[in-house]
Amino acid sequence: MAFNMKIGFIGLGKMGNRMVGKLASAGHEVVVWNRTESVSKDLQREISSITVSSGIKDLIESLPTPRVIWIMISHKGVDEVLREVKQYLEKGDVVIDGGNSHFLDTEKRFNEFEKLGIHFLGVGTSGGILAEKNGYPFMVGGAIKGYEIIKPVLDSLSKPNGGYQYFGTGGAGHFVKMVHNGIEYGIMQSLGEGFEVLEKSKYNFNLLDIAKLWQKGTLVSGFMLDRAKDALEKNEKLDDIVGSIDASGEALWTIEEAKKEQVDVEIIERSLEYRIRSKKDKKIQNSFTARMVAALRREFGGHSVKEKTV
Repeated sequence: MAFNMKIGFIGLGKMGNRMVGKLASAGHEVVVWNRTESVSKDLQREISSITVSSGIKDLIESLPTPRVIWIMISHKGVDEVLREVKQYLEKGDVVIDGGNSHFLDTEKRFNEFEKLGIHFLGVGTSGGILAEKNGYPFMVGGAIKGYEIIKPVLDSLSKPNGGYQYFGTGGAGHFVKMVHNGIEYGIMQSLGEGFEVLEKSKYNFNLLDIAKLWQKGTLVSGFMLDRAKDALEKNEKLDDIVGSIDASGEALWTIEEAKKEQVDVEIIERSLEYRIRSKKDKKIQNSFTARMVAALRREFGGHSVKEKTV
């Protein structure tokens, strides 16, 4: 996909601002809007090629047709933004929800926009804050015509090592991302538990050495183990962290859908329960398992951790 596009981008959080930077560096023209204007202005000082709009109407009117709008905000605020976006879009335009929306909400939005002739896409976005360098993986669902239009954008954002795939209409992309995040909970929990068994053994293991060796072609090597290594390099004991672990919602949605499908997802379910208990249970908060899971979230997603006070 060799040609560049002009795209509107709404939402400049931890993921959004990095995606805008990657698009701009690839030569795309990016017009941005963020509810807190100072965030947009700060980003423009870092990336002089982007344009800051005064509002959603201004952003949309500055784009050529077919207009492409990428929304990168919390799922709780998507409908409010879409109500305003809808006022100014025309038939043939493309709207992308790149956040972690529930697939049934995406299904509903897809149907609403389809009636207007507007191509709505629900795009599950993974890779965390490291994807700015490594490339984003995108799980795409919604209007196939919209997908074809935005391929140059997906191509730029996925380089060098990411990727993108279209999975079907409606909420298909967000369904795939939902299950991805449920699996993620189980992987993180397993790593935390395994390292705690090592940490409590009689052998006085160097956990960083173990993580580094496991990276070298073992069956548990991969992205999340790499993040465990990064966390252990900062502090092998992780004793500066309180193991209070947030849960963002997708694991619960996976469990709910699994029950409808009569699928047993015990690992995902117990991983979520552990996170919920970690918010109040001091024993869990002090465990190496919980501290590792919290540290992993910090490493791949830039999520805040509760620091231990002396």
